[in-house]
Amino acid sequence: MKLLKVTAASATVLALALSVTACGSDDKDGGSSGGDKKITIGIKFDQPGLGQKTPNGYAGFDVDVATYVAGKLGYSKGQIEWRESKSADRETMLQRGDVDFITATYSITPERQEKVDFAGPYLLAHQDVLVRADEDGIKSPEDLNSAKLCSVTGSTSAQNVKDKLAPKAQLQPYPTYSACLPGLQNGAVDALTTDDSILAGYASQAQFKGRFKLGGFKLTNENYGIGVKKGSDLKDRINKALEEMVSDGSWQKAVDANLGPAGYKNEPAPKIGEIKS
Repeated sequence: MKLLKVTAASATVLALALSVTACGSDDKDGGSSGGDKKITIGIKFDQPGLGQKTPNGYAGFDVDVATYVAGKLGYSKGQIEWRESKSADRETMLQRGDVDFITATYSITPERQEKVDFAGPYLLAHQDVLVRADEDGIKSPEDLNSAKLCSVTGSTSAQNVKDKLAPKAQLQPYPTYSACLPGLQNGAVDALTTDDSILAGYASQAQFKGRFKLGGFKLTNENYGIGVKKGSDLKDRINKALEEMVSDGSWQKAVDANLGPAGYKNEPAPKIGEIKS
């Protein structure tokens, strides 16, 4: 009988020890307390003001949004693994599970929604053009028909120009937006077309300051969303985080810090699920 009591007591102590260990393991792996738990986020590496890899780390509005969202999902900055997500690769990266979500100037379109899900939108941008500061021959969208345009393979901007805006323009596809800038500077192309938020970031860089200007054309509405794998439960959780980011003022602070220096006038924060065509 005495042996039975000792065994029962030992079992109780063992159970308590296992319970404490399990709780300690959960605290270590989740939240901002450290541990091995990681989240992989896709961003652009070459877009100043939005997503850029720098000698001091990663910076930009998209980076700040992704970091905020990750924090609400229970991950500290040190638990984020950043992955470059080029325009043409984003759907494939999500479908393969290479990343948990993508925050990379990712416009929500019906075609993309067939392949991936989107949280947001979290920013409303507009397609525009960047031209040389002394350019006086491109004053309206119609003038693009006689221009050599640089854009990025796989981006919505390239498709918009080809299908709707300037069907006679000579579209010059490049792998990244930053690759377009030398050609624009030396006259190999006449204009770079993409979202005004992206163009403002390039125009404000020290090495290009005063050399380029925005056309001022609001050619399209670009609803930036956060891409997740089709059917992922992250969508609802990210939407909640985005709502909190707007309500607590962090969203506007991020816009001002990253895009304000270029004189970018942002639209008000869009409502979740409100897609402007």
